Amino acid sequence: MLFRFFSLVACAFLTNSVFAADFTVALILDKAGKDDQSFNASAYRGIQKAEKELGIKFKTVEVKDAASSESMLRALAAKNFDLMIAIGFSHAGAIGKVAPAFPNRRFVIVDSEVKKPNVTSVMFAEHEGSFLVGAMAAMASKTGQVGFIGGMDIPLIRRFAMGYEAGVHHIAPKNKVQVAYIGVTGDAFSNPPKAKELALLQNSQGADVIFHAAGASGAGLFDAAEDRKFLAIGCDSNQNGIKPGRILTSMVKSVDVAVFESVKAAKNNSLPGGTTINHGFATGGIDMAIDQNNKSLLTPAMLKKANEIKAGITSGKIKVPDYYLSKK
Repeated sequence: MLFRFFSLVACAFLTNSVFAADFTVALILDKAGKDDQSFNASAYRGIQKAEKELGIKFKTVEVKDAASSESMLRALAAKNFDLMIAIGFSHAGAIGKVAPAFPNRRFVIVDSEVKKPNVTSVMFAEHEGSFLVGAMAAMASKTGQVGFIGGMDIPLIRRFAMGYEAGVHHIAPKNKVQVAYIGVTGDAFSNPPKAKELALLQNSQGADVIFHAAGASGAGLFDAAEDRKFLAIGCDSNQNGIKPGRILTSMVKSVDVAVFESVKAAKNNSLPGGTTINHGFATGGIDMAIDQNNKSLLTPAMLKKANEIKAGITSGKIKVPDYYLSKK
């Protein structure tokens, strides 16, 4: 059922390039890298699965800053990779410049939208997932206060925050939500000490459940949760096992599935270019993680409410505020 869009969107992607014996893919990550236990790690799992199940060859590149993205993408495009997949909003500007210069190359960008005929944009409804874990936070909180720690202060991360706050107030309208951001540059996603500092501050002010959308910086939140014995909520990947018993749940974006399905479609010459594909609960692209590490923290009432919320969002009965739409 996951990611039915490749069968639903059946337009073929035309290209003049001749495939080599091996189908080759370049996976471009941000500076947090494949070991961030979050967004990039999920993408890396997807490309590894593609290598194993589809027989492709791949190269992983970690771009240290947005300024380096364009030159790296140009170099990769010149090497005749069959597909280039850029992970994260920081590559959007570079993709927008490089894709027109290589019209016979195929590009995928995850978490941003680039409207070019040879680019497939993959977006996730992170505000929906954040709403769900916000509701779980409200039900788990004993103080009536919860927290949110964002990485870089940008619209994408404010989208998480807005959805989370709405989810908290869906359950407990009077609960307080503390919101903080680590920084205003990409380094904010690789700063666990700052995340820990913010988490300890929020906890000292009453927050006993804290959600992060901060990439590798989230490790600092988890350390603080273990030290102070409060609950954390993970993001992007299933992070429940990092501190078992301290992580209430994780808001999962199935980036791994998106990467795998993108490679599969491109290899079959059916990747829809010039298209933006959106994922939420309806496609299975967003969910909350439940496993042996956190199932004792989630009561039957919480799980029942989670299913009601997912159904309500999918049907449209529950309207989740979207930061992107609020700024138009």
